[in-house]
Amino acid sequence: MDLNSHQEWLADFYHQRGWDTYSPQIGINFMTEEVGELSRAVRTMEIGRDHPGERKASDAKMMANLREEMADVLDQVLFCASKYGVRADELLRGSEEKLTKRFEGRD
Repeated sequence: MDLNSHQEWLADFYHQRGWDTYSPQIGINFMTEEVGELSRAVRTMEIGRDHPGERKASDAKMMANLREEMADVLDQVLFCASKYGVRADELLRGSEEKLTKRFEGRD
């Protein structure tokens, strides 16, 4: 699956549930929540949770959670982009062009 196809699928999935009626500003709040969950997953991988009410997760479980949270953040970015008519490939191309131009001649 490519990112544009996933973005289209995601927009349809959100539409079926009425989630596309939320403004991009509210969507950014959801994205912030997901970034926090990703931060927690990274922390767990790097330094652990050290929480008395939690058991230490296996490496496989921590990796699965990390992937899940990364995907959630990606979905929020893609859905926000779709609200403004921006396709995933445009984001990727824009990123590559910006970084290439910024660091041109520095290597």
